[in-house]
Amino acid sequence: MQTMSPNHTSDTASVFQLKGSMLAITVLELARNDLEALDRQLAAKVAQAPNFFSNTPLVLALDKLPADEGAVDLPGLMRICRHHGLRTLAIRANRIEDIAAAIAIDLPVLPPSGARERPLEPEPEVVKKPEPAPAPPPPPEPEVRPTRIITSPVRGGQQIYAQGGDLVVTASVSPGAELLADGKIHV
Repeated sequence: MQTMSPNHTSDTASVFQLKGSMLAITVLELARNDLEALDRQLAAKVAQAPNFFSNTPLVLALDKLPADEGAVDLPGLMRICRHHGLRTLAIRANRIEDIAAAIAIDLPVLPPSGARERPLEPEPEVVKKPEPAPAPPPPPEPEVRPTRIITSPVRGGQQIYAQGGDLVVTASVSPGAELLADGKIHV
């Protein structure tokens, strides 16, 4: 007969709970398989709002890539995102090669988006003779704006963003609310 010490609980006692939650997760939807251009464009976005990209959870959406784009270098794509502060949680894909690449590195695969989305306007193609690529322009200086002050309660599911400045909230903030600022956040 086994005796239980006071510090040992029965196996029937719950060790965990599963709970649903609405989380703010950024989706990076690739329109082209061009990692160099992605790196440059992400650098420009991060320069506009550096604090917004700090440890941001991310889903890489590869389901809108054209079929003829070729396989995505998924580890390389994830390195670029991580370099800019984005932390990849999963991919959204429908092409077999992208799904296989995710499974190979133990990255969860979400089904393609069924949401209605507005179509992307393709950039007009310009045929040019090959020339040396000019150096990219320096990222624009972030615009400094005055502090945004919120005096009413912030409800769950509500998002408040203080672009270019600080955010001050002097009322209650419910669970599930999202507060974002390029500067500091004071609650």
